[in-house]
Amino acid sequence: MSEFDIVYVTQKAVKGKALPDHLAKNTVDGEYEPLKMYFPDEEVSFVGEDIIEAYDGWRMFFDGAANFKGVGIGAVLELKTGQHYPISAKLKFSCTNNMAEYEACILGLRLAIDMNVQELLVIGYSDLLVHQVLGEWAMKNTKILPYLHCAQELIKRFTKIEFKYVPGIQNEFADALATLSSMIQHPHKNFIDHIPIEIHKLPTYCAHVEEVIDGNPWFHDIKEYLEKGEYLESATHTQKRTLRRLANHFFQSGGILYRRTPDLGLL
Repeated sequence: MSEFDIVYVTQKAVKGKALPDHLAKNTVDGEYEPLKMYFPDEEVSFVGEDIIEAYDGWRMFFDGAANFKGVGIGAVLELKTGQHYPISAKLKFSCTNNMAEYEACILGLRLAIDMNVQELLVIGYSDLLVHQVLGEWAMKNTKILPYLHCAQELIKRFTKIEFKYVPGIQNEFADALATLSSMIQHPHKNFIDHIPIEIHKLPTYCAHVEEVIDGNPWFHDIKEYLEKGEYLESATHTQKRTLRRLANHFFQSGGILYRRTPDLGLL
């Protein structure tokens, strides 16, 4: 390009200038009135709603996931006390994203019926599904119509049921189940056992401690090092280095050992 005296210049960002240019061309005068406009899809990008509000009955979260590995669906029944009842499935047939959302919702509704749930708050990421089930939006896709009829028949089995749309960031558990099911290769000859989820409150090295003959707790050496700055007489070079590294995660105040965490876990 240089032989033709052509110089490439990168385009400046115009997004930052759009608002100042608009304000400069539309100055405020005495007859100014604020614009009041309704955007029908504004709730799609809304992320400020909080679903942690108290709800006495059951809540159901559902979601579907489609990727190059396949399609998976997931639903979670949750009680106010914190009990979770998850369920997921992998779909072995081709379907659209909206069909996967309906599959997940129906999966969760059937689980709630099997558990004899009478009152239910259904929470999902699909704004289209929520409005269609509530009868607020018309159904145009003939492939989705049977799903809608099935969901409405299941709804009649509950004494009270509500539907609520939330952003995907607040539907993480059901989304994780759907994504996991979609990624797993599930041949018919294999069996996938339940996936246990453990809770570890301490780092792994704290749990991997051999039995101590003197009866002292596992953090005894750390506490002694912080108090006196001394090592055990029989400690090797590696053990001393490890002790110094572990001591960086703790501090002592008034004879009490604390872990350096935001909530200052007391040992």
